[in-house]
Parts: sequence; C-alpha cells; structure tokens
Amino acid sequence: MADPKLKTVTRTQGNNEALKDGRVKPHGFEFDFVEVDPLIDAFRRMVRAREFDLSEMAITTYITARAHGKRITGLPIFLMRAFHHGAVKYNVKSGIATPKDLEGRKVGVNRGYTVTTGLWARSVLQHQYGVDLDKITWVLSGDEHVAEYRPPANVIPIEKGRKMSDLLASGELSAAIGVEIDHPDVKLLIKNAREAGFEALRASGHYPINHLMVVKDELLDDHPALAAEIFEAFAAAKRAYVDRLAAGKVEKPTAIDEMHKRVMDITGKDPLPYGIASNRNVLEEVIQSALEQKIITRPVTVEELFPRSTHALAG
Repeated sequence: MADPKLKTVTRTQGNNEALKDGRVKPHGFEFDFVEVDPLIDAFRRMVRAREFDLSEMAITTYITARAHGKRITGLPIFLMRAFHHGAVKYNVKSGIATPKDLEGRKVGVNRGYTVTTGLWARSVLQHQYGVDLDKITWVLSGDEHVAEYRPPANVIPIEKGRKMSDLLASGELSAAIGVEIDHPDVKLLIKNAREAGFEALRASGHYPINHLMVVKDELLDDHPALAAEIFEAFAAAKRAYVDRLAAGKVEKPTAIDEMHKRVMDITGKDPLPYGIASNRNVLEEVIQSALEQKIITRPVTVEELFPRSTHALAG
C-alpha cells in the first residue's frame, strides 16, 4: 500500500517550520500542506465538514467536537501554548476594581463560548481570583465551531448589528475576553498580566495548551501506525526548534519565541513538551474547566482523547 498523502493545515511557526520547509521529512506518509488564513477558519471547516486529513485545532474545539461524536481524534502534539491573564479587558468607568467585581455583570466573549482563550481566561478568573462564573452573563459575538453545542443559560448572543468593542468602550459591557480594542476607558483587568502568567507557572505549573493536531478517524483505522508516525515527525521538527531556541540561534525572534524562552528559563525544561505524560496536569485542568463551564456534560479521561498508540510517546 502506498504511503498516504495527508491534506494538512498548520500555521507556520518555529516548532513546525522544519516540516513546512522540508528539512524534516515524515516516515510512512507525506504532507500536502494547505494554507488557511485565518487559522480559526480551518477549525470550523474540520469540525463541520472534516475537510482536511490532518489539522491544527483549538483544544476546546476538539474536546467539544469529541463530545458531539465528530469522527476526529486528537494527537498529543501541542503546537501552541499561551497565558491568558491579559485576555480580560474592562471599562474603567464600570466600577470594577477587582476580578471578583465581574459577578453580576455582563462580560463579552469574542466569538463563541467554547473558544479556548475564553475557557482559559474564565478558568484563571475562577481558580486564581475566586470569581463565580455562574454569576456572570456571558455575551458572545459569534457562533460555535461545533454547531450542535448549546451553551448554558447565562450565555447569550450579542444584539444583531452591535460590535463587542463598541459595547465595551461605551460601558454596556463591563468587560470582555479576547477583544482587540484601543480606547482610553478600556484597560487590562489583571494588572501586570504578562508577569501574572509567568507567576502562575512558577506557583502551580499553570501553562495552558491552546492548539493540538487532529486527524480523521478512518485514516487511523486504515493505517494503525499513522498516529505515532505523525507524532514523531512533529516532535523532530519541534526538537530542532527548541535546540535553536536554547542556543540563542532563532533569528528575529517573535513574541511567541520570547515567551517560549522565558518558560524555558523558568522551568529549565522544554517549553513545548509533546505527549501525555509531561502534560497530564494541564490536560486534566482543561477537561475539568470544560466540565465546570458546561462545555462538556460528562467527564472524560486524558487517555480517551488520544489514540492508544500515542499514550506512551514523548517528544
């Protein structure tokens, strides 16, 4: 049987660049890279039409998709991580002084309720700042990638024709998550947000996963070794990047590169570990947050999210 050629979407960045430019070549299959801009459009297309063989996807979108029976399976290839303390902005005239003051207010969420930035920002508010998420009315600016998902009763859509940035600037929304806005009355709710993220890493190991890779189920059925082969290809490219990062040989480092280097300096470890074992705590954290926020309705184990052939892999 000929090696499969996988129609693949993944955004070019340091840890997969060697795959995109051919310096690292996979074994047992071939990549057929497709560019999708913005990347989030690929998430929707993969969930709704399984348009690609292999795709980068937000982890909360994937967890939601699995809960609704979508025939895609995640691989423990965690391409993108970020801290979300800086995702929450508030109107300074709203009378809010601390995150706890969001209770009883309307707070916007850019796009859908299941957006990963929203999940992690709400988790930070709940677990690090004591906010009762059920006491907030969450206002969405868009729909969900998984069309079948129905949010809890305290989640409502934005009024037709309105823009979330305008509502935040006017004070009709006290705060919002993931909204890009430059307005004198809108500031970051969590002070020194960037350092707050790194402090959470030091204190508890909090280091959120944003994106992973997902693959069509029938490809795994037809090619039992494929999951491990994909994992090894991505891991080889990532190791080359981390080696360059550690040696200070990343030319024109981006803000993402600088964040990875800072994580490496704090932990003394690979800032982008792949595999279940080194990520179990954060994977359990995202599952628990999805349950608490009513994104999923039943608990799942970490192992349920990934093929058995990848459970012992580390990269």
